[in-house]
Amino acid sequence: MPNPTSTKNCRLPFHYAWLIVICGSLTLFCCFGLARFAFGMLLPGMRQTLELSYAQMGYLGTGNFFGYLLSIAATPWLVGRLRPRLTIVMGLLLIVLSLAFLAVSQSYLQALFCYAWTGFGSGLANIASMVLIAYWFERSRRGRAAGLMVLGNGIGIILSGLLVPWLSGYYAEDGWRIGWGLVAVITAVILCLVGAILRNRPEAVGAAPYGPKEQFSPGPVPVSHHPGRIVIQLGLLYMAFGLTYMVYASFVVTSMVEEYGFSQSTAGQFWSWVGFFGIFSGVLFGILSDHSSRKAGLMAVFAVQTIAYLLAGSGLGVYALWGSVFCYGICAFAIPAIMAAAVSDYLGVAKAATGFSLITFFFAGGQTIGPALAGILAEHSGHFSSSFLLCGLVTFLAALFCLTLPRLSHD
Repeated sequence: MPNPTSTKNCRLPFHYAWLIVICGSLTLFCCFGLARFAFGMLLPGMRQTLELSYAQMGYLGTGNFFGYLLSIAATPWLVGRLRPRLTIVMGLLLIVLSLAFLAVSQSYLQALFCYAWTGFGSGLANIASMVLIAYWFERSRRGRAAGLMVLGNGIGIILSGLLVPWLSGYYAEDGWRIGWGLVAVITAVILCLVGAILRNRPEAVGAAPYGPKEQFSPGPVPVSHHPGRIVIQLGLLYMAFGLTYMVYASFVVTSMVEEYGFSQSTAGQFWSWVGFFGIFSGVLFGILSDHSSRKAGLMAVFAVQTIAYLLAGSGLGVYALWGSVFCYGICAFAIPAIMAAAVSDYLGVAKAATGFSLITFFFAGGQTIGPALAGILAEHSGHFSSSFLLCGLVTFLAALFCLTLPRLSHD
């Protein structure tokens, strides 16, 4: 059997598993960093051109997450038959096509239809990418591998924060159309690259999973804790994350422009800082969860998120907003990284794909509810402060709920 860290059969100076991480990061750069997180930056322009109400702005985000929700039912079936590589390619292709049509949409309903398909493609690509971590990495390296994979989200936010204001200034009311078209082109290029490099399992390149093996069973959950209960617990936590984090991502730029009086350029700079801090989020908390426990990592993330949302809804001014941006960014993508590792740890590698799909169903449900609820609250109150405060309450309760997770034998 080849050494877990051997690369002699791969003819590379490093383990092929790190190419899988790079491909996963590029995939998440497209389906989240750009296709999802550019939405908040492009939304003000879309609102003006398509004459959207606050509620319709929320429903656009909900439409995307509804498509994501539907993809979760299809992903386990597709991964089982097409394998992760082709599933990722299919998801990225759907993103390319749907965003190309979104860029030329002329009405709210057309935009809603296209962005829902974007969500469907994002779900396929994301779930299949995260599942690969269970096959390519041993338990002791999964947290940091997932953390590195979500780097693409932060880089996408930085790019959207810098590029969208320039497009809006140069192309005026058509800036959002050029923006979505550019995202489609970038995704098409990455689709070709990822499709050529990805492999489903280490055996395909003559390697073994990366990292030292640890002395515990593949499914180390205590017998007294049924796997179904674990899925529900992780799912509810993932739902809390999904419900809250996208409310912030969708509406904080709009709040900066309309409630704080920021220019599009200034709001874009704030949003870029979210991406910059987000680059470190997955790695930071992923390593924390590797060395302490998944439970401790999740609690820490939810605690920091609570501070971010309370500061955003406090109305205390620019300094509070800066604090909110830092807290949100530094843990923005930590939950998905820890969840990808936690599912494999609690359920075992064989059930990782099914388990991650099931908890992602909860996650997508939260995302579907969150933006719509926030839009409705803003429609009645005239601002998003109440929505951010509600998010803070949800994440505070989630931090407490983490205490119900069972300990693993290696914690």
